[in-house]
Amino acid sequence: MLTLQLKTAAQKNPKPGFPIPCRSLTTSPSHPSQDSHLANLILKSDPQTLTQILHSPEIDWSSDLVDKTLKRLWNHGPKALQFFKILDHHPNYTHSCSSFDHAIDVAGRLRDYKSLWTLVARMRSRRLGPGPRTFAIITERYVAAGKPDRAVKVFLSMHEHGCPQDLNSFNTILDVLCKAKRVEKAYNLFKVFRGRFKADCVSYNIIANGWCLIKRTPKALELLGEMVERGLDPSLTTFNIMLKGYFRAGQIKEAWEFFLQMKKRKCEIDVVTYTTLVHGFGVVGEIKKARKVFDEMVGEGVLPSVATYNALIQVLCKKDNVENAVVVFEEMVSKGYVPNVTTYNVLIRGLCHAGNMDRALAFLDRMKDDECEPNVQTYNVVIRYICDAGEIEKALNVFEKMGRGDCLPNLDTYNVLISAMFVRKKPEDLLVAGKLLIEMVDRGFLPRRFTFNRVLDGLLVTGNQGFAKEILRLQSKCGRLPRQVKL
Repeated sequence: MLTLQLKTAAQKNPKPGFPIPCRSLTTSPSHPSQDSHLANLILKSDPQTLTQILHSPEIDWSSDLVDKTLKRLWNHGPKALQFFKILDHHPNYTHSCSSFDHAIDVAGRLRDYKSLWTLVARMRSRRLGPGPRTFAIITERYVAAGKPDRAVKVFLSMHEHGCPQDLNSFNTILDVLCKAKRVEKAYNLFKVFRGRFKADCVSYNIIANGWCLIKRTPKALELLGEMVERGLDPSLTTFNIMLKGYFRAGQIKEAWEFFLQMKKRKCEIDVVTYTTLVHGFGVVGEIKKARKVFDEMVGEGVLPSVATYNALIQVLCKKDNVENAVVVFEEMVSKGYVPNVTTYNVLIRGLCHAGNMDRALAFLDRMKDDECEPNVQTYNVVIRYICDAGEIEKALNVFEKMGRGDCLPNLDTYNVLISAMFVRKKPEDLLVAGKLLIEMVDRGFLPRRFTFNRVLDGLLVTGNQGFAKEILRLQSKCGRLPRQVKL
């Protein structure tokens, strides 16, 4: 067991060099998929060893395997790019367009724009693109980094990279800007280019949804009027966007009246409409009305979807009673619906919040039995609540399960666990904090200076000067200026 190993290590009072392997915190899967096994191997290998491993003739590389491995390494960007670059020199394998897109996405997420554009240039030199998907990825990453103007410039320069703009790419940049709540910028772009790209119903829906996202329903309604004036008929999607917008803005009365108008005009009301109503009423605490709408769906000839059940389970967890949410979950399963990762995440979070950790962990196991792999959000919720309950060993056991499965930890996972190590102030816990910090940096995450100093102080207080020296060297290597400390 990990805890026993840690206690033994603490008793030995490690000297400089810290003999406990940093990576012993995570274990390799017992029966991993090939991409999962490769991802763990990549995380544990230095560049020289990794080159030998990746160039081994025993591995039959394909575009699908590379794409899956890059997805596994999603939370470990530097390692993902290292893997991609090493494989780029493989004698018998050539990267595909989709693999380049994954690597460009990783580089953009790391805000490594030099590598991003180098990859775009290499992609073009090999006549693999860049295509519309590539530019959708790039613009999304620039907007997420707070650079919407740069994203617009990228869209306007697409043709210079051999990828002409069209209506689809126009709608994509509008959607990226609106989802990031840069609606004014999206609308200005829309007004300038809607004639050139012949804006359609989808274009108007994107902008309307953008206004609704920032709770400006009057602007969305104004846009709908403009849409009709230009000879475009609003679709059911348009009406569902408005309905959701009213709920999002807290205009419950207006939302219900809008729904009644939809029925009066004999709009073809679908499962999305009802799901919006269930979630909207539930969020404001009107559970009875949400349940009534849910029950009325079938009578109207509309079967609920998994998303509808998810909406009801979520509002029951948040605004009612988690036990009622469990009842709905079991009802859903009994009717032949297959819960997805969102269903489980919502229910597990609800059980954790209610303090029912054992049941939450049971659902985590059930999730795997149903062949629904937990994602990093699932694990982070469970680990956070277990740590809050002071059950550190149990949290570390769950962390180990992440290494044994197909889900790798992200920055939040490490931060939650490192913070938890300071609750009991035990020497062995602080050693774990140090190990987590090293593993965190090794996988490409940059801890805050506060995290470095906190771990350093903990090691010094507990007499682990040798390990503290390693943390100081690591801190300096990461560009986090170390303090002047007497060891």
